Amino acid sequence: MEETLYELRDHSAGLNAGRWDYMFSIIKKLGDRKEFILPDRGQVAMTVPFMRAYTELLVKTCHKRGAFALGGMAAFIPNRRDPAVTETALAKVHDDKKREATDGFDGTWVAHPDLVETAMSEFDRALGKRPNQLDRQRPEVDVTAEQLLDVRIPGGTITDAGLRTNVSVGIQYIASWLHGVGAAAIFNLMEDAATAEISRSQIWQWVRHGRVDEQRVRDEIELVEAGDEAKELFAAVALSEELEDFLTLPAYERLD
Repeated sequence: MEETLYELRDHSAGLNAGRWDYMFSIIKKLGDRKEFILPDRGQVAMTVPFMRAYTELLVKTCHKRGAFALGGMAAFIPNRRDPAVTETALAKVHDDKKREATDGFDGTWVAHPDLVETAMSEFDRALGKRPNQLDRQRPEVDVTAEQLLDVRIPGGTITDAGLRTNVSVGIQYIASWLHGVGAAAIFNLMEDAATAEISRSQIWQWVRHGRVDEQRVRDEIELVEAGDEAKELFAAVALSEELEDFLTLPAYERLD
């Protein structure tokens, strides 16, 4: 974080704490080692120990350098035709943004305009009339490299549902991307390339370490209602011998 801010200097407003991005980076750099196997991505909340270490260090580091700390994206999409979905989404966004504002973040971002009021209310409460929280230097935060890399989550598991979600969402997003849409609403969440990256890299990691059978993955791929091109590309980047740096690299080759 220190090096990123230094290199960008006058060209950076701050750093953003992304969940999928951090998980993808861990698998990309350390996925060959079994101690870094991650459970279902839905179980890796921002409140688990290594993610808490990451976000608190981000706030401290940014404010030390006079840069803004930005919270993660609230990906939930309210459904105006389904009040129950909307109520669940708003409750989760409220809790998430309350944590960020309390931790000292200066702002955040959301995937849908209907979430702005919920997010703003929590930051208004924390900031009052201040434009930011740069004065929150967080001297009590003392995060070690070991904490940032200790991905153990008590009770964390790899489930059929987690596998199915990764395959389905990953393929649906790739199909959307290939048709020119870079942000896609899938299962009441706004998904982007980071979602597809964590979906396919988790499967690559699970198969590589024998936690999931490759044929099981291929069977799930066939069940997804999407075009063959999206399925083929997903299989190529999820079941390759070596993990492709970014799925968009082979994907660009398929664009007209």
